[in-house]
Amino acid sequence: MIEQKETVFTVTELTNRIKNLLESEFAEFPFTLEGEISNYRPSSSGHIYFTLKDDKAAIKACLFRGNALKLAFTPKDGMMVRVKGSISVYPPQGSYQIIVSRMEQAGVGDILQMLEERKRRLAMEGLFGEESKVNLPFFPTTIGVVTSPTGAALQDILNITKRRNPLVNVLVLPCSVQGTEAASQIAAQIRYANAHQLCDVLIVGRGGGSLEDLLPFSEEIVVRAVAESAIPTVSAVGHEIDWAISDFAADRRAPTPSAAAELCTPLLSDITNYIQQIKNQLSQTIESKISNCKLLIKSFTPESLEMSFRTIEQPYLLRFDDVKEQLLENIYDKMENVKKRIENAKIILEASNPKLILARGYAMVRDKETGKIITKASSVKPSQILEIVPESGTINVTVNSTTN
Repeated sequence: MIEQKETVFTVTELTNRIKNLLESEFAEFPFTLEGEISNYRPSSSGHIYFTLKDDKAAIKACLFRGNALKLAFTPKDGMMVRVKGSISVYPPQGSYQIIVSRMEQAGVGDILQMLEERKRRLAMEGLFGEESKVNLPFFPTTIGVVTSPTGAALQDILNITKRRNPLVNVLVLPCSVQGTEAASQIAAQIRYANAHQLCDVLIVGRGGGSLEDLLPFSEEIVVRAVAESAIPTVSAVGHEIDWAISDFAADRRAPTPSAAAELCTPLLSDITNYIQQIKNQLSQTIESKISNCKLLIKSFTPESLEMSFRTIEQPYLLRFDDVKEQLLENIYDKMENVKKRIENAKIILEASNPKLILARGYAMVRDKETGKIITKASSVKPSQILEIVPESGTINVTVNSTTN
């Protein structure tokens, strides 16, 4: 029987074989690992070293500086995270570790998806429309701040407003900024400020925190309260890289609470300078108008004024005379026409006078009893008494007979 020769490895050879085996195996497909951060050690070079663990195992991890700069949160011990990366073996220590290419807080992906769906739905309702946004007041007398009364964000706002313009009042509307009750308290304070017109502009926000910490400012009740606010609103949630749905509903978004304070509080010196500029412009305009008026006045003398007046008056006087003559002429013509009509009517009336007819030898015959005018012989009966009316007097006759 031939004895099989035993293979003897050096430590380096075995380690390299393990390294090649692991790295080639996991290089074929990406994997995602979820665990709790422990032994968190950021280095001066910008790389981050830590351990990922669960209740039964642990593995070392490394996040190089380039990818570390892309993080949207600050890792810390005890935080649950989800990482993507590859396996790497470190021969000098005979250990393996994960080289992390991407890291997010555990559950953050689900939260982001939920926020995007909520943002899309509210946008379709028109809550983020630019046409509904208003400008911030140029010089607010009172700035309302809806935030935690004990947070550093409030102190930053107070310090900045006092430094920029001590004449501006700051009204604190206290509320919780994280936790289950935060959203309802934030919305209630926004609506309370509007109901009582407590301020000229509202800052709604808080300092930085994890995505979960900032969730109250993305709750629908808060977003709707911000969108419905008649008071101009500034959303100032977290740091510059943070965002909340209230940012899209507000009239303006500030990257930080400090930036919101600067945005809402004009420098007193700027306002003073602006007022002085307006004053100077107004004075110059008035002086220019007065100078122009003086030049115009100098160009006029009593004689020239009288001449100018005559020049303006003369056409109107001539026109008045023409109209007067035309009016008198029209009145005269009207009177002549009326006189002629009266004369013609007089002639017609005189021609129709019955007495003139009777004066020419005619007489009027009528029934004595009824006074009816007799125009036909056939209408008279024998023995009927008639009246004959000549030009003067009356003749009574009795009818003996008639001839038709």
